[in-house]
Amino acid sequence: MADDSATGSDKLPAPGEWPEDPQEALPMSKDRIWIDGCFDFSHHGHAGAMLQARRLGKELIVGVHSDEDITVNKGPTVMTLKERCTGKTVGGDGVSVGNEDRAISGQDCYRFVKAAGRFLVVHRTPGISTTDIVGRMLLYSRDHNISSLARVLAGEEGPDPAEQRQEVAAQLKQRIEDFASDETGLLPHCDVWNWSQQPEPPEQPQHGGAGQKHQFTKIVAGQGPREGQRVVYVDGGFDLFSSGQIRFLQMVHEAEEQAGRDCSWDDDSHRKARLDRHGVDYRPAFVVAGVHDDETVQKWKGANYPIMNIIERGLC
Repeated sequence: MADDSATGSDKLPAPGEWPEDPQEALPMSKDRIWIDGCFDFSHHGHAGAMLQARRLGKELIVGVHSDEDITVNKGPTVMTLKERCTGKTVGGDGVSVGNEDRAISGQDCYRFVKAAGRFLVVHRTPGISTTDIVGRMLLYSRDHNISSLARVLAGEEGPDPAEQRQEVAAQLKQRIEDFASDETGLLPHCDVWNWSQQPEPPEQPQHGGAGQKHQFTKIVAGQGPREGQRVVYVDGGFDLFSSGQIRFLQMVHEAEEQAGRDCSWDDDSHRKARLDRHGVDYRPAFVVAGVHDDETVQKWKGANYPIMNIIERGLC
């Protein structure tokens, strides 16, 4: 229905006069959420917006703007539409979400959605944007790099005063926990660990290596591997998380799925046994993705890398 309270260009078009097809209204569902964006240079700010949106309903649909529309309204993209669409689905009808400051050609691009009362707001993730990432690349900035993830999460490292560092640490730990949730965005899913090494006194080398003490610390408790799953480890820098890296992880899962089929993982008797013993079925592989720390990336790639620090890359 048109909103008679809206005027001018903000007035909701009447059925049959919508700027895009379909012209027939679909049933309204507050559980079906739509979010759209450019999603150029995928980063955890994008993931944070999608996570917030997912928590608003039961189904999330992601729309990706075309190269042509972005060029007209913002300038050329860095990644093509195909690259930006990797891992995203386009289509749907429901409640739309976005930031309040979206404007195209001087007009609010969500004005019709707002006029229909179908707009919800998600908040920007502080400290990260595509513009910021491009700036780091052009200026060869290293201010974003982290020496020790453990020290940052303990509030012991960072440019801010001690009290603010504690606040930032608490926010980061909460963000890591949020991003480790399942597909609903509400329940625990991924384990998150930090591996660190600390110098040992030269006269007391007890842990192997050249005077280094190695330590694993659990940051988030997830589901962990289940009975019968094969644990598979892959690692990398995962800087500027791209369609190629996403495809690599997909290929790992596909290979393990095939290995599972070769071992009769999906046979009815095996599936029933898992359901009887655990109450749920699950896939044959438990994939562990290791993300190299900033120092390791710098060692192998150069002093100007990584473009995104260990926390930013881990959250992607």
